[in-house]
Amino acid sequence: MDHTVIAQAAGTVDSTTMIKAASLIGSGIAAVGVIGPGIGIGVAGSRALEGMARQPEMATKLLVNAIIIAALMEALGLLAFVIAIQLYTFGSKVDAPEHTSQAPSAVVRYIA
Repeated sequence: MDHTVIAQAAGTVDSTTMIKAASLIGSGIAAVGVIGPGIGIGVAGSRALEGMARQPEMATKLLVNAIIIAALMEALGLLAFVIAIQLYTFGSKVDAPEHTSQAPSAVVRYIA
């Protein structure tokens, strides 16, 4: 691509568009943060079951600890999910049209 076209296009982007684009990219990155707690809960659950199988007399203590650890990991996953949803809704807001006669065309213009 020609570097002059890119330079000319850079001057036409306003700060609102850049902020919305950054918030949409951030929401995607925050959504990836849900994967970590999911993997952690699986590993903690498997290790707890392995410990219960090796020492059945410690099953109640291992179960209580595993539930507490899983709850803490789940809280981190929910926090990442909430942040992702908030960033996505902020980035995908459609500005209200200034004139009511232009409402349908303004919505179609932003969607397309």
